[in-house]
Amino acid sequence: MTDVKPKINLLDLDRTGMVEFFTGLGEKRFRAEQVMKWIYHRHVDDFEQMTDLGKLLRAKLLEQAEVRAPKTIFDKPSVDGTQKWLLGMDTGNAVETVFIPDKGRGTLCVSSQVGCGLNCQFCSTATQGFNRNLSTAEIIGQVWVAAKALGNQVHQQRKLTNVVMMGMGEPLLNFDNVVRAMSIMRDDLGFGLANKRVTLSTAGLVPMIDRLSIESDVSLAVSLHAANDELRTELVPLNKKYPLAELMDACIRYSERKPRTSITFEYTMMKGVNDTPALARQLVKWMNTLHSKAQRNDIGKVNLIPFNPFPGTRFERSTEEDIRAFQKILLDNDVLTMVRRTRGDDIDAACGQLKGQVMDKTRRQSEFKAKLEAQGISDAA
Repeated sequence: MTDVKPKINLLDLDRTGMVEFFTGLGEKRFRAEQVMKWIYHRHVDDFEQMTDLGKLLRAKLLEQAEVRAPKTIFDKPSVDGTQKWLLGMDTGNAVETVFIPDKGRGTLCVSSQVGCGLNCQFCSTATQGFNRNLSTAEIIGQVWVAAKALGNQVHQQRKLTNVVMMGMGEPLLNFDNVVRAMSIMRDDLGFGLANKRVTLSTAGLVPMIDRLSIESDVSLAVSLHAANDELRTELVPLNKKYPLAELMDACIRYSERKPRTSITFEYTMMKGVNDTPALARQLVKWMNTLHSKAQRNDIGKVNLIPFNPFPGTRFERSTEEDIRAFQKILLDNDVLTMVRRTRGDDIDAACGQLKGQVMDKTRRQSEFKAKLEAQGISDAA
């Protein structure tokens, strides 16, 4: 019996990979450009509709390749314009993608992993554990699905103007696939986004921040959430391995390689946990030290994020009064600080919530139990 060679999903290929694929078929390089325009500019996934390709080439593509985006399991719009997709992957997993419209811009929040293994205490996704990394096709496919649904056109007034790798998972733990996907986002033959309009958010993997500064030209956001090691280690366990001093030095190195880039420091506001005036003053001191060591007052800005509650969490959202008081302390000390507006509460905008509601928990639990039993392990152990 002859093994059937699996088709290549063209969403897995950036421009370099696409050129190599077509030259490998004996075709000219420009065929890669034609097909990328069909896929990303016109949202076409059927080779027969790519009318400027010859019949023989279309036949080759039908035999050897495909354009296969994630399948929409659930599409949930909010009354405020926010839209959330639950997208299914081949392995039976699902991830979330969220579109957030605002004045003059539309931001898509994209996932990089199924679940997450970093166990940040205030994150809904962390309660689901880590399953696997997403492929490049599964990452860029989220953008493709959203752009098609929004009627996004590259050379017209676009609804989708920004992409943030802030969805489910830690992007830097899926480095190669994420960087390749971000390359397609920024490529003129892809989604044509400016470098500054693609942002990667990390919990603070210091060695990978250094690697990112060398291999990709995107904006950086750091999930900070506390300005002392004791509290940050409690909230973000990764801090035990890469404490604040090492994280600060990595941010400085990133800014040295990208002097026009300002780093965003995300700070989720949780009632009675990290929202006191004393902790605001600690954050001022941390930011001032960063500015001094980097010799740049514009190296970083703080984004205060009201906590999004989810079932089972022990945390609560800070009051509006406490958030504004916290912001005032930072602003009075020349730390550029913004408060993110809460969006999509009616569609469970916190990462991981929609997936947890839609996926059948009983089925997942029985599958997990079966896996344990197959390994000779009792779930009562």
